[in-house]
Amino acid sequence: MTGFAQAAFLRAVGRIADLPPPGPPEVAFAGRSNVGKSSAINALAGRRALARTSKTPGRTQTINFYSLGDSARLADLPGYGYARVPQSMRAHWRELVGAYLQSASGLVGVVVVMDARHPLTAIDQQLMDWLGEIPFFVLLTKADKLSRHAQTTLAREFRERFGRDRVTLFSSVTRQGVDECRDRLEQWLERPREIKSPR
Repeated sequence: MTGFAQAAFLRAVGRIADLPPPGPPEVAFAGRSNVGKSSAINALAGRRALARTSKTPGRTQTINFYSLGDSARLADLPGYGYARVPQSMRAHWRELVGAYLQSASGLVGVVVVMDARHPLTAIDQQLMDWLGEIPFFVLLTKADKLSRHAQTTLAREFRERFGRDRVTLFSSVTRQGVDECRDRLEQWLERPREIKSPR
């Protein structure tokens, strides 16, 4: 078992030069601004305020790293797609995140976080296309805001598109999908050398 119970803030990185050196296997969380990446990390770790959350889109301007004991790390990437952030800041984020994804030798997978009410925008698809051979898992957050019928329909559509084992409905409020997502991340982190992209 990986150390979700031992999760602790490690560092915030705002410059490419400050990215951490190679270390234990990592899972990154990526998604549009305000889709619930930080809330998902808190739910997975069983903590209320490990990752700072905000109702203001574009608040996370750094890559925030969290250690899971000595065995693994999580990386919370800045949210993308928020138009009110200055163009210069968006360009800096793209450069920083691009450098991280290309240089993170320990990266074993990316959790692509989407708001279940507004899933799979063009920029979400762009990200998944850009990931190439890096395994990804789609987390449809804020599922508690959908009816049961809408949840069932959405889950079916996404699992038909990406595969049954690559999608889960998630709510940090009701804890729906928390165990399922945690199990997937533990599989990635415990057997990084065995993981191959399903593509």
